[in-house]
Amino acid sequence: MLILTGRATNYLLSVLTLMVSVLNAQTKTISDKDVTRETAAAHKVFIVPFESRMYMSEVDHRFNEETNMSSKEIRFRFRMGLTEAINRSFKSLGYTAINPLLDTAKYIKDLYTIYGNLGYAYLRIPDQNNYKVPTKEKEERKVQKGQLTVETHSEERFMDARLSDTKLLPSLHSKYATDVFVFINQLDIKAANSQEEIIPGEAKRKLVVHYTIFTTEGVEINSGVVVELIEADLNNPKKIIEKYFPKVAQQISQRVTKALSAPVKKQ
Repeated sequence: MLILTGRATNYLLSVLTLMVSVLNAQTKTISDKDVTRETAAAHKVFIVPFESRMYMSEVDHRFNEETNMSSKEIRFRFRMGLTEAINRSFKSLGYTAINPLLDTAKYIKDLYTIYGNLGYAYLRIPDQNNYKVPTKEKEERKVQKGQLTVETHSEERFMDARLSDTKLLPSLHSKYATDVFVFINQLDIKAANSQEEIIPGEAKRKLVVHYTIFTTEGVEINSGVVVELIEADLNNPKKIIEKYFPKVAQQISQRVTKALSAPVKKQ
């Protein structure tokens, strides 16, 4: 009969505890992957690229200096690159996805129809850890020193999509069997401060992607922004697309998967 000392017993218990923790972590990882695969297999995604007018850049002149691209070319590259990065990210998770920019002859009429019914609301950025659909805050009016003033909100905001035609998404669902619609609302590239733009060093520009996710019924299941900090001396759009757009796309596709796999709350 084997008799363990107190020290040996503690060691054995530590080893067993570690083994259980590792097994639980592996089980959770496998479970998470299964949930993602099941969620992806059950849905088809239609990606709506941002409108050309919704590209906001403070540094196109820097891109032009390095690449000789016109503003129109730069915008085109970023629009194509972001849409395709998101398309690839969804497909890597097992979704079927449509990037309409890969076949404009087929989808151009749909895009014109979508943009014709698309509006935007500038709303408070939602908390992704406790997501709630953003709503327009009521303006608070006060009288100060005999003057009527409107309270301003200091929280960071984003461009949220709004659709005027409730039949639009069901129509697209009927045509393409898509039931998740990823609207890329705006792309911002914000400069570092003026001195850092001249002597970049460790300075960072800010790349901000605004987006909204709808179901066929027009339910907004997720929205907000994805932010990446990029080097202030990186002035080649191709390199920015290759290095940073997959990171943006991954965050969006993961947020969508989380929203779709969340249990439905009873009303």
